Amino acid sequence: MSSYGFRRTITGRITCRLEETERSLLANLTHQLVGMVQPDEPDEDQDPLAAMVGIDSDATRPTDPAVGRLFPDAYLDDPTASNDFRRYTERSLRESKLAHARTVLDTLASSGDKITLAEGAAGAWMGTLNDLRLVLGTRLNITDEGHQIPQDLSADDPSFGLHHIYDWLTYLQETLVQAMTGLVSEPPGDFA
Repeated sequence: MSSYGFRRTITGRITCRLEETERSLLANLTHQLVGMVQPDEPDEDQDPLAAMVGIDSDATRPTDPAVGRLFPDAYLDDPTASNDFRRYTERSLRESKLAHARTVLDTLASSGDKITLAEGAAGAWMGTLNDLRLVLGTRLNITDEGHQIPQDLSADDPSFGLHHIYDWLTYLQETLVQAMTGLVSEPPGDFA
């Protein structure tokens, strides 16, 4: 797919080269993520103070397992405490994930084949790449860090391509971590 993942340039910027199809795929996935994390509009009858501080009295455990992976229960052995925690935190968590996704979409929309992350955008990209991997991993029933495409999976299987997309997102996330921590830099000769 991409000619290279994320790199830190000689000037300290974090960049990535993505082909048009890769940018389009990433934008499409991120738009789908926006639909999953978009908070519901507050109920008109909700207490104004509760709405102002982000308490969502209607917050419930998501029925979609992928969305549930993005917003897991805080207390696995105490559903009541978990629901209380969700009421107080889920709206702000959704808003944060939404802001991260919008940063990715804005960056993709304003970039060509070379993406340069604005100051502070790396964290938003990291969050969105992680969320995309969580959703896709849940859909594919991936449960471990050492993901490998099942050997008995046919190229005709609808999930075959999704496994490759999951691996690509993992690659992007790993190279972004390395670029953020200074472990990978721009190859010599590319001073852009």
